[in-house]
Amino acid sequence: MKVLLEHANITVKNLEASIKFITTAFPDFKVRHQGTNNGVRWAHVGTNDTYLALGEEAPNPRPTDTSYDTCGVNHLGYVVDDADEVRARLLKAGYKEGFVPPPHPHRKRVYIFDPEGMEWEFIQYLSDDPAKRHDYSL
Repeated sequence: MKVLLEHANITVKNLEASIKFITTAFPDFKVRHQGTNNGVRWAHVGTNDTYLALGEEAPNPRPTDTSYDTCGVNHLGYVVDDADEVRARLLKAGYKEGFVPPPHPHRKRVYIFDPEGMEWEFIQYLSDDPAKRHDYSL
């Protein structure tokens, strides 16, 4: 099985400052896509093969669910050959599923929590076309 760390998901205090630092350190990194999720700004900064998923710190963190609201690493994203197989194997072993994303025609994503409570993402791409793989309009 081919395994690749595709991205790290990190919450930052200042999105523009983080993008400037990363693109200065790695000139071949570009903003692949950016948007908002529940009023929180985010951006994917990198190449077609690897990137940093940056989310800006929430202005009013939720008291019961602080993941993604405060600074730090949120999850690691690994490209796998078969996301459904990884999901089944981990659920059978007793691990708990995290975020369940909506279906996408060009990728499958599975989120599973490890015993320490960290969420891991496993991505199976269904297209070799970077434009389709990086489509966030759906």
